[in-house]
Amino acid sequence: MLKIGTYQHFKGSYYQVLHIARHSETEEYMVVYHPADNKEDIWLRPLAMFDEIIEQEGKTLKRFSFVKP
Repeated sequence: MLKIGTYQHFKGSYYQVLHIARHSETEEYMVVYHPADNKEDIWLRPLAMFDEIIEQEGKTLKRFSFVKP
């Protein structure tokens, strides 16, 4: 399971993961997070998408990389 903590998006911005939640209808795991510089701007993304490997300009990267707890 994904760790709670600070992550860096592949484009450079930092985000704080707050919780791992489950969708009430599909039971899909979701990541609840916010930009490191804006605690009031809360986002929700499917765990599979948050943790996926992507291709960017011919490079294989994690969408979000763990930085610290």
